[in-house]
Amino acid sequence: MGAKVIDGKAFAADVRARVAAHVARLKEEQGITPGLAVVLVGEDPASQVYVRNKHASTIEVGMASFEHRLSAETGEAELLALIDRLNGDPAVHGILVQLPLPGHLNSELVINRIDPAKDVDGFHISNVGLLGTGQKSMVPCTPLGCLMMLRDHHGKLAGLNAVVVGRSNIVGKPMAQLLLGDSCTVTIAHSRTKDLAEVCRRADILVAAVGRPEMITGDMVKSGATVIDVGINRIERDGKAKLVGDVHYDSAASVAGAITPVPGGVGPMTIACLLANTLTACCRANGLPEPEGLTA
Repeated sequence: MGAKVIDGKAFAADVRARVAAHVARLKEEQGITPGLAVVLVGEDPASQVYVRNKHASTIEVGMASFEHRLSAETGEAELLALIDRLNGDPAVHGILVQLPLPGHLNSELVINRIDPAKDVDGFHISNVGLLGTGQKSMVPCTPLGCLMMLRDHHGKLAGLNAVVVGRSNIVGKPMAQLLLGDSCTVTIAHSRTKDLAEVCRRADILVAAVGRPEMITGDMVKSGATVIDVGINRIERDGKAKLVGDVHYDSAASVAGAITPVPGGVGPMTIACLLANTLTACCRANGLPEPEGLTA
């Protein structure tokens, strides 16, 4: 019997529908429209696609979308001045600066200029610290999406052994913090972990976020485990370009109890959770109850 496929596309559609319903109530009952500002510097093709998708999704759920497209030559002072204006704009509840930035700009300086309450990416050092100490914060979108899917599949996560393969600031570290917050026993593994396969085989929940195509194979997965594959890698196979995850899907799916596919697993949840974070930021800014089931 194969693993249950966790359909991130369907789950993300449900999250967007719940966000849209909450936004409609805010407009009708409070006269408030959540607003998301996205800043794109330069003309990176992948970034342009992401920004276009974020704009369309923001409009789809009834939010206000504020796009700011700047040339690749934009100076640091100009970019920081824009962020300052967005910080002070009451119509803007979420601010996202699309990464990567051109090489002459200091990404850490730029991200940490965003008001932490509007930092819907969850990258500001204040939000990192709040998450790490178990306090209310803005949570990075991809780990939040993973947590939502895990809660939906398992119900309670308390007491489960979780292994996160990858230690990035964007996914690995915050994912581990979120799992700790739900009372999992958490191990962070990485490329230098001794006997990585054995460490992975102890996991009831295995999150792969290492950025190496098909690194996690079926013999590294505990029977019945839930496998969350965060990786998106473009490879060439049989002369054709193909997207694969950090998990070798076929071999892992033959052992796991549940698994996310690539594409169609974690990926769609990232923008859905960006919208959820913007809604949460709007509710907090206005002293209103946070949206149920859409936060950590």
